[in-house]
Parts: sequence; structure tokens; C-alpha cells
Amino acid sequence: MNILTLHIAKLFKTSLLVGMLATATAALADDFSAVKTKVEAAISADSRPAKDALRDGNRKPVETLEFFGLRDNMKVIELVPGGGWYTRLLAPTLADKGKLYVAYGTAWMGDLLEQPGFEKVEVLAPNHKLYRQDGKHLFSLEKAELGVNKVDMVLTFRNYHNLDDAARKTVNDAVFKSLKSGGVYGVVDHTRRHMEGDSGENGRRFDPVLAIKEIQAAGFVLQDYSSLHYRADDELRYEVGRKSVTGNTDRWTLKFVKP
Repeated sequence: MNILTLHIAKLFKTSLLVGMLATATAALADDFSAVKTKVEAAISADSRPAKDALRDGNRKPVETLEFFGLRDNMKVIELVPGGGWYTRLLAPTLADKGKLYVAYGTAWMGDLLEQPGFEKVEVLAPNHKLYRQDGKHLFSLEKAELGVNKVDMVLTFRNYHNLDDAARKTVNDAVFKSLKSGGVYGVVDHTRRHMEGDSGENGRRFDPVLAIKEIQAAGFVLQDYSSLHYRADDELRYEVGRKSVTGNTDRWTLKFVKP
């Protein structure tokens, strides 16, 4: 094969590869278009609290769920759903083709799962114990076994900082066990300066480098990160609840995969 022929062959292979990548990218976009329509319908639902809608611009739920790779036929676990901000979006999106589970601290959701449209959501680890020990501000966790396996995705939003060392390990191990190979573990939390010690101004923040280290230790591979929730004007000096940063904290958004 002469040099010209070799060069043409390389160009052909490169063009073919570019074409394949473009096709794959377009397919992924098409896959998410159906999800986007469902998430946007849930965002616009009349039953959704007005206070939830006020946070849409900051939390960017459509973009965040697209980054994690959500599809409407997935089995998904949401950990520590709080008042159900994301549950109200995930449940209707997954209702027809997929499955939504919630776990840990689910009592804080009130009667949400008893309301129309949430009947299919299943609570995992119903006997878990998530609590603060006397004199501690971080939560401990017991009886955390999730009881399901081969799920497609596990998500948790702004919760990692609430757990003590042992509880974070317990959660990461439980998530690893529940996911299928190739399954996604998506974590979002408020940013703390790297290696900064505890103080009265960072209790609801967490070092992303430490989070990566801990989650990788459970067996996960860091696949990607997003700057969706990066906030340049959050100097990481003040607690999340301070008026100067509340609703505008810098947050890390990490996507891990089980090998």
C-alpha cells in the first residue's frame, strides 16, 4: 500500500469514526427527548408546590437528569429524598416504563407517596435507622440493606454531607451492591474547600475530592463530572444557609459507574 492509499484509508476510517460518533450522539439525544418531555410535564404539573418551582433555575433538573443519563424505562433509586423535590419529577417520568424506589429518611416526605401519581413508588429499607447520635451533627445509618439488585441508576442530591464516615461507607457499599454492571451512581452536593477541616461555616458542605476517593473505594469508576452547578460567586466561605449564598451555592455533580 503506497503512502497516498494509506492516507486515504486513514481519512476514510476517521470519517467513519466521526460519523459513528455523530450517529451515537444523535441517538442519545433522541433517547432523552422522550424523558425531557416527561420531566418538563412534571415540572409544569398543577399539583407541584410553587416553592419547588422557585428552585428550578438553580437546580436545573432537566439538564442534571440528562447529564446522569436518565431514561424513562430505568429502575432508579433516590436516596434520602427529603421533601420529595426530585421525587415529584422522577415518579411521573418513570411511571409507565420504569420504576422508582426511594430509600432512607423517607418519613420526611410526609404523605407524598399516598398522593395520586405516586402509588407505584416503592420504599426500600423500611426498617433502616437514620439518626443523629447525642452531641453529633452528622447522621449515622443502620439497617441500610436496600434489598434490590441490578437497578440502572441511584441518585442522591445534597445529602452526602449529612452522613458520618461510617454511614457514607455503608451507603456507598449498599449502592454498589444494588446496581447492575454499568449502572450509574449520581451524586450532587455543596462544595467545601479541599482538605478544609470542620468549622461552623462548612457543616453542610463536602470536599469533592474526598467524595471521589470514598466512592471509588467502594468499587466505582468516576465517569464524568458537570459544571452545571458551579457558582463562581460562592467563595466557599460561608454555611449553605447564609443569606449571601443560600440558593446559589457552588455544588459538585459527579457521575460514577459500577464496572
